[in-house]
Amino acid sequence: MTVQDIRLFGDPVLRTPAVPVDTFDKELRVLVRDLAETMEAAPGAGLAAPQIGVSLRVFTYNDGSGVGHLINPSLDLSDETQDGPEGCLSLPDLTFDTKRAWRVVAKGFNEHGEPVTLEGTEFLARIVQHETDHLDGVLFIDRLDREARKEAMKLIRESEWFGQAPSVKFSPHRGQFEL
Repeated sequence: MTVQDIRLFGDPVLRTPAVPVDTFDKELRVLVRDLAETMEAAPGAGLAAPQIGVSLRVFTYNDGSGVGHLINPSLDLSDETQDGPEGCLSLPDLTFDTKRAWRVVAKGFNEHGEPVTLEGTEFLARIVQHETDHLDGVLFIDRLDREARKEAMKLIRESEWFGQAPSVKFSPHRGQFEL
């Protein structure tokens, strides 16, 4: 298991919808562990596979009660919403209030292909929605109103990390090409 580099805003992999996992094997279990170790080292509350350059529908999370993961998630969201601070490891040092559903029921699979249902409110619901967005090529700044998004883009352009060229290497996960 290895701590991986986290891809930053501007890397095309962050805007590309990830493909569903169809093989639950040792490589997938290594990916799940790499995601968890990278998330904890960052530190962060969640990390999706595209954020480390692997275009598969997998994410890890830690809402304070322990580390978990979900593969091929589908979400059922409450109509009730919450508005609160949100950041992203791919957009360092950027935090904006973001509207999310207050409650989520997420269905998917664990690393062994067994069905999993994850239910949560507030912080866990926010994490699950944020990470699932990554799997769809959506960033939290896409959910901001026009004025807040404009401010976010200004801060991104002024950041030290903006414009860093993504690295290109071969991924050991399903023969995926990493950008």
